[in-house]
Amino acid sequence: MKACDEALPGLIDVYDRDNLNTFVSLYFDGRDEHFIAHREKVIQCLLTPDELKNFVKTMETIQAYLKKNKPGNYAIFASDKNNFFKALSFPVTVKNSLSVDVSPYIHQIAELADEWQAYTLVLLNSNHAKIFSFSCGELSTQDALSADIMNKHKKGGMSQARFQRLRKGSIHAFLTEVVEALQKIAQENIILAGPGETKKQFRGMLPIQLQKGVIAEVDVSIDDTCGLVDETKEIIREKSKERHRQLLDIIKSEILKNGLAVYGVKETLAAVRNGQVEALLVEKDVKQKGWVCESCHLLGTGIVSQCPSCGKNISEVDIIEELVKLAERTGAIVGFSQDELLQKIGPVVGLLRFK
Repeated sequence: MKACDEALPGLIDVYDRDNLNTFVSLYFDGRDEHFIAHREKVIQCLLTPDELKNFVKTMETIQAYLKKNKPGNYAIFASDKNNFFKALSFPVTVKNSLSVDVSPYIHQIAELADEWQAYTLVLLNSNHAKIFSFSCGELSTQDALSADIMNKHKKGGMSQARFQRLRKGSIHAFLTEVVEALQKIAQENIILAGPGETKKQFRGMLPIQLQKGVIAEVDVSIDDTCGLVDETKEIIREKSKERHRQLLDIIKSEILKNGLAVYGVKETLAAVRNGQVEALLVEKDVKQKGWVCESCHLLGTGIVSQCPSCGKNISEVDIIEELVKLAERTGAIVGFSQDELLQKIGPVVGLLRFK
């Protein structure tokens, strides 16, 4: 499965060049067997003949994929007309949604990417180490290392002092090997876990940049992988909330001094479109009606009968979805929050690069 943030670039610039509603976006948890059929029936009543023909063929392809694969949490984006199909599976629950538009609906993937920040977990003691990558709710083993370290000193032979020096040297050599393996895998969002003091020794051996990338240390048995996964998930959730709170505090400060911040949908849309936004914070689960010009692709809020710029036809869109796509295209950081302050001044706020 691709990481959520890796999947986004392949979706944000995809659209139907004839401005037809041909892209089907399905988020499905595999449990409500009536959900897809109900949404299909409603959507079919609302499409033009050309759109309907594409929709039926596209849904046949999607249904074939779902039957072929075991039940799970899926995000599927497809268009028969545009010869496009992308399916992603998640170990975390998605919210059921079936929509048809001129482009894929990415809002939920962007939320998942924000909530489940990728991180690296190093589980180690003095002679065993496993390095895991955690992305979009899924844990995978990247490397496993071990060393034959002397643990007990037998009477006779070498002195106790020499034995301890050799043992320390063997542990240091082993941990150096783990450091080198970690350097090839991660630079940030690193969690160190294991029993005793070995993880502290290991942290001290890391290059400065990797030391800065360590976000937590967890005391746990080397064999308790299951319990550790739940604990590290909670750490990531809290780090995500903390990151959002810090960003919101900065934006609040900038708003109070009329500085590098923007709030409100219309104002934030203009700033994102101009490439001014460094970080965008969006209220979770929010939608808002807007429009896009079918000719010049101008975006706007509210309700209009035609494009105010070129006078051509417009189509209704979720303006929050379009904001997220624009922000992703311009390289802005995108986060989602349920903070009460954001609900009061939002539903979107942005930290500006420049005015």
